[in-house]
Order: sequence, then structure tokens, then C-alpha cells
Amino acid sequence: MPLRLIFMGTPDFAVPTLLELVAQGHEIAAVYTRAAKPAGRGMKLQQSPVEQEAHRLGIPVLTPSTLKTLDALDEFRTHDADAAVVVAYGMILPQAILDAPKLGCFNLHASLLPRWRGAAPINRAIMADDAESGVMVMKMDVGLDTGDVAMAERLAVTDMMTASDLHDALAPLGGDLMARAMGALERGTLQLTPQASEGVTYAAKIDKAEAHIDWNKPARAVLRHIHGLSPFPGAWCEMPLEGANQRVKILRCEVASGSGQPGAVLDDRLTVACAQGALRIVELQRAGKQPMKTEEFLRGTQLKPPAWLT
Repeated sequence: MPLRLIFMGTPDFAVPTLLELVAQGHEIAAVYTRAAKPAGRGMKLQQSPVEQEAHRLGIPVLTPSTLKTLDALDEFRTHDADAAVVVAYGMILPQAILDAPKLGCFNLHASLLPRWRGAAPINRAIMADDAESGVMVMKMDVGLDTGDVAMAERLAVTDMMTASDLHDALAPLGGDLMARAMGALERGTLQLTPQASEGVTYAAKIDKAEAHIDWNKPARAVLRHIHGLSPFPGAWCEMPLEGANQRVKILRCEVASGSGQPGAVLDDRLTVACAQGALRIVELQRAGKQPMKTEEFLRGTQLKPPAWLT
């Protein structure tokens, strides 16, 4: 029989998993998500992507501010769930919640555990020059992404992938993986394997202080830094524009030929020298403006040698 599930998730990344579980015929007793937050120019309350999708599907939605109270536990138990599925929920589950579903709580994590446990695995994989990433289903325990692993899917990471690109590739892959895992759980065939004790790394939350581009690094290292932070928070440098240095986010770039002092603009196509090699900026964003291709940016801006980026 299909499982009776509680789904716990918040951002866009979690939506494909919710849709796959529904498509496979599982009963979603309730959706837990983070409460609506003010967003946009009018600062109107904006429901999470998961909440919006749950309402469309007619699934009850709960947005508790904590799961650590007895009332929250009692409410969680009333759903009489076989299991809970957790995808980027954004709230820690205490042991009592983890123990409440009959078959446990299962998390979809966007890395190849035990590498990149923690908050920002997609960004960190790109920034660290990893050759591959992936998604894993694990049975949750009270540790930080330390639970036993059930299933995994791998994906090659190329130099042209931004964090947004990798996110968009892993989200549907994860939805399919979790649906297969819940199918195996339903049949009683889901196998769990403890994570390796070697190769543990932690994907710390991205700090905006990390976003300043350091041209005094090799071109590929700068590229991976830029792509790992694109589009948010966005790696930035200062450009001499309209008589003053202005902060500009670099969203996409590519390795190019050329050399020079780090930060020097080498041509009229916005090729920039690094400590070793050079990068050509492909897409960028000025403060308060929409992202734009370099060709469009240069139509209204003279930026060529001997300009300098800092």
C-alpha cells in the first residue's frame, strides 16, 4: 500500500520531490514549511514555494515556529504518518519528532555524503573544484547530516556550471531518487548503509564576506569561486564606471587566453587577468539592475585597457 507521509520542505529545490511523491500515489497527510516572510518591493508576505504547491494540491499546511514543544510533537503525531520526508526544510528536528513516524524520517541532501554535510553543499562543491556532486537519501538522526544512507545519484560538475545550474539539475534528480526510496520503503526493501568515517567535510553557510573576488588566484580558482556564488549572494568586484569605482556582481565567466597583472582588463571584451591565466566575464549585474550579458553591458560602458578591477 502507498505510504502515509509528512512532507517537510521550504524552497524551490524541495518542490520536485513533493510532486514526485504525489505522482507515485503516496498520501501526503500534511506539509510542514517555513512561515511566509516579507519579500519584494512592497514587502508583502510571500509563502514558500512548497507552501504554494501544497495549497494547489489541496494538502494541509503547517508553519510552526518550533518543533521542540510538546504541543508541536502532539500535533505531529496526530498525522499518524508512516514516515516523514525532509528536503531543505530549514528547521532542526528534535529526537522526539524523528522518532514519531513509524518508519522514521528521511532526508534528501544535495551532496555525496559524508562530503559537504551542512547548509550550502551545492555552493561549496563548486567552490572547492569538485568534479562531481549528487543527491543522497538518508535516514535522519540527531547529528548534522550523519544518518545512514539509502540511495544516491551522481552528477558531473563542469566549469560552466553555476550554483543555480547545479541546483536546477539536482532538484528533479532528487525528486526521482526520493520517490524510488519511498517505493522501496513501502515494499520493505530499503537498505541503509552507515556513512564512511573518512572524507567528512562541512558546507558552512555562505558568508557575504566571502563574495569579494580575488584576482590574485589562478583563473580556474576564480571561475569556481564566481560560479559557486552565482546568482546569490553573487561574487563581486569593483569596476571604474562613470568616474568612480562601483561594485558589480560577476555571475558567469569563462577561462580565456591572456596574461597580465591580476585585475587588469586585457581587451575590449572584458577579459581580466588573474595570477595565472585570464577570465572573460560573460554575465554580470550592476547594483539595482537586472543581470545582463557582457555584450549588452559594454554597449553603454567604455571599459578596456588600462582599466583595472579590484
